[in-house]
Amino acid sequence: MQVYLPDELYREVKTRGLPASELLQVAVRAAVKRRQLLEETDRYLAELIAEVGEPSPEAKARAEAIVRGARRRTKRAG
Repeated sequence: MQVYLPDELYREVKTRGLPASELLQVAVRAAVKRRQLLEETDRYLAELIAEVGEPSPEAKARAEAIVRGARRRTKRAG
């Protein structure tokens, strides 16, 4: 497998003496895990919808409001 890094990123890795192979492995593992979790979430949601039905527009609006509030709190805390 060959991996391309933009010139500026390649220079940063070399200048800092970073272990490129190890970093790549960590990044690929994280990306694979993220995809697996997203697929599991999609399966769970499909099962849930099959069991209880689609959420109502009111329930969706309430959930979106909760997410907006959580994002605001996260931004203030960060």
